[in-house]
Amino acid sequence: MKAVEIRELTTDEIRDQIDEAREELMKLRFQQASGELVDFTRIRLVRRDIARYQTIISERHREVSMEGEA
Repeated sequence: MKAVEIRELTTDEIRDQIDEAREELMKLRFQQASGELVDFTRIRLVRRDIARYQTIISERHREVSMEGEA
């Protein structure tokens, strides 16, 4: 999912996406450990998605805190 698409989501929806991505990452790691994983690039893509989600949430927190200071 692109950052523009993520920014259209609410914070709760983004948190749900983070939970789903973390669950997928855990499953991929288990598959890797057991030798079943075929697409190794998927792990990197899921990790990047999680980072993207977290970045947008932290941007929103910064915006809120900046508004509170003004």
